[in-house]
Amino acid sequence: MKAYDYILVGAGLFSGVFAHEAVKRGKKVLVVEKRAHLGGNVYCEEIEGIHVHKYGAHIFHTSDKEVWQYVNELAEFNRYTNSPMAKYQGQMYNMPFNMNTFSKMWGISTPQEAKAIIDKQRAVILGEPKNLEEQAISLVGTDIYEKLVKGYTEKQWGRDCKDLPSFIIRRLPVRFTYDNNYFNDTYQGIPIGGYNVLIDALFEGCEIRLNTDYLKEKETFDALAETIVYTGTIDAYYGYCFGKLEYRSLRFETETLDTDNYQGVAVVNYTEREVPYTRIIEHKHFEFGTQQKTVITREYPAAWQEGMEPYYPVNDEKNQSLYHKYAKLAEKEQKRVIFGGRLAEYKYYDMDKVIASALQCVKKYLN
Repeated sequence: MKAYDYILVGAGLFSGVFAHEAVKRGKKVLVVEKRAHLGGNVYCEEIEGIHVHKYGAHIFHTSDKEVWQYVNELAEFNRYTNSPMAKYQGQMYNMPFNMNTFSKMWGISTPQEAKAIIDKQRAVILGEPKNLEEQAISLVGTDIYEKLVKGYTEKQWGRDCKDLPSFIIRRLPVRFTYDNNYFNDTYQGIPIGGYNVLIDALFEGCEIRLNTDYLKEKETFDALAETIVYTGTIDAYYGYCFGKLEYRSLRFETETLDTDNYQGVAVVNYTEREVPYTRIIEHKHFEFGTQQKTVITREYPAAWQEGMEPYYPVNDEKNQSLYHKYAKLAEKEQKRVIFGGRLAEYKYYDMDKVIASALQCVKKYLN
């Protein structure tokens, strides 16, 4: 008999769901996490009574009723609706692109007027779009692209839109209604008390080892458990034997301000290339805070290097080809090692999709 049924590497949402379900079934679970806290990127830090999203804004949204019910059994969610703003040369525009945006940009008031302008501008792209710039213009026209897409995207990816593949922007939400709700999903909200409430509920009953690097003691940990659930970077697991996968990273600057309301909304995107950060988050608005002070975070995109947090996989052909080599190795591990989550699957995951994926994994391996 091994000391544990499962060792979970990483303490994000995928691990949390698997841990919760394993403990419910009477399994003995050890969680090994490199960081000093549970929760992965949804971890919140309390400053001035405000739950600060330490690794960028996380707004839970889903149309999956099973997932929504699942998280609401563990934490109560508020009715927060994501309605970000975009700032360009001192002008404020509603996101996603909707009639409020078009009215501000062109001084028009009807969907017919907006459609006519966008259709005329889209027509400058002939044939199949060859890069991200052409793809974006073919979707939203030149004005919206130039003011609200181009600079933001170039900062995010660290290169010119003409040098980015078109598939990065498969669609851009365009609404011909006066609707500022960013997401189309049925359900949306933030856990009351912050995401740590949800995370603590998910990992209840597990043994936890923080500040611990599984890969540095891999053989020792592997000997302790029947099965490993690995949610770290898949290339690191295999010692980068085929080479390193690429990511984009982020850098955050957080400060406390002596005002009760800095920008009037949780998220403002800064869409000019010349402004070095992509957005400012004012955390208190996620939970309708009335504290006397406020906490803001400026978010700066960064080229990823080893040792930095990997946030966004660079899903171009070269990296996808490399990932598939690692995925073939992972398939051979069968039930001994389960790979799951954003980093192990080299995939950009919304939170609800991570939870749904973990629940599928539970059905496959735990029942």
